[in-house]
Amino acid sequence: MADPTFDPNTLIAATREAFAPVLKAQQEGFKTLERIARLQYAFAGDVLESGLARVNAAFTATTAAELMHKHSELNSQFADKIRARTEEFANVTSEIQSKISQYGNEIASKAVPSRKAA
Repeated sequence: MADPTFDPNTLIAATREAFAPVLKAQQEGFKTLERIARLQYAFAGDVLESGLARVNAAFTATTAAELMHKHSELNSQFADKIRARTEEFANVTSEIQSKISQYGNEIASKAVPSRKAA
C-alpha cells in the first residue's frame, strides 16, 4: 500500500547524498582540465619564446660560430624548460589517477548500501 506521508524533500535529499561523490568528481575533473590547459598554454609560451630567441640570435650573430654557440645555449635552455614541463605533466597525471580511484571508491561505497537496501 502507498505511504500517505510521502515527503519529496526526503527523496531529493537522498538523491543529493547519493550523487554527491559524482558531483564532486565532476567539479574536480573541470579543475584538472583547466590545470592541464594552463600547462599546455605555458608549454606553447616556452616554444614561442624559444623560437623568438632563435630568430633574435640569427639577426644578432656576426659569425657562424657565434650563431652556433647561441643556438646550442638556447637548445639547452629549452631542453631544461621542457624537462620541467614534463615533470609537471607527470605530477598532474599521477594526481588525476589517484583522484579518479578515490572518487571511484567513494561512488562504489555509496552504491553498495543502496543496492543492499533494494
